[in-house]
Amino acid sequence: MAHNWKDIRRKLSPQQEEETRQYVKSVVESVSLNQLREARSLTQANLASILGINQGSVSKMEKRTDMYISTLRSFIQAMGGQLQIKAVFPEGEVQIEQFENVADSSADSVTPSDSKQAVAA
Repeated sequence: MAHNWKDIRRKLSPQQEEETRQYVKSVVESVSLNQLREARSLTQANLASILGINQGSVSKMEKRTDMYISTLRSFIQAMGGQLQIKAVFPEGEVQIEQFENVADSSADSVTPSDSKQAVAA
């Protein structure tokens, strides 16, 4: 039998409710590339067209656990976003700017040969 969420919440302690809130927040803030693409209502074929690569390369990039920062930046930009890299320490977060100011604009775009290198890496 289904239960109403409001009824369940009334039975939760403040600590349980806070733990639930933190869990939901962590799940929403942490997604895979394919989940992000789907949330942006893009198919692999759409994204491949924007990047100028084939759909298979997009599929491979989504499964990668390691890739060039420039490849990831292009992937995110093709979805309309901006890649930011930060270091998280117990005392706070620090934005890493070293990878944002790439003078060579060709490093920012993914070409079919770049994506093959990144996927092969």
